[in-house]
Amino acid sequence: QVQLVESGGGLVQAGGSLRLSCAASGRTFSSYTMGWFRQAPGKERDFIAVISRGGGSDYYADSVKGRFIISRDNAKNTVYLQMNSLKPEDTAVYFCAADVSPWNFYKESYYSPAKYGYWGQGTQVTVSS
Repeated sequence: QVQLVESGGGLVQAGGSLRLSCAASGRTFSSYTMGWFRQAPGKERDFIAVISRGGGSDYYADSVKGRFIISRDNAKNTVYLQMNSLKPEDTAVYFCAADVSPWNFYKESYYSPAKYGYWGQGTQVTVSS
């Protein structure tokens, strides 16, 4: 039903910036809550950020708050993750995900990968020290 493709990952020096993109198929992208997660080797998949269907609501994991910005362009069926002031501990595979359920204000629900029904294959971000 929904296909997601991440791009924009790569190698960057600590303190640098990257912008990740996630392009979605389908005509109902504007109805999806979109999230970003990351997974480092040997660790669980961790929540990074989420944005509501119209972009009016968002929130972030404490580890990235103030450094990362999630945004979306519904006309382009694309969600973005602008990553600034990158640190070596940001190194991970980054995944975008879609939740087709209506937005709710129990923000803790969006921490769980199980909330999201559709996932991209991920893009590698490596931050060198």
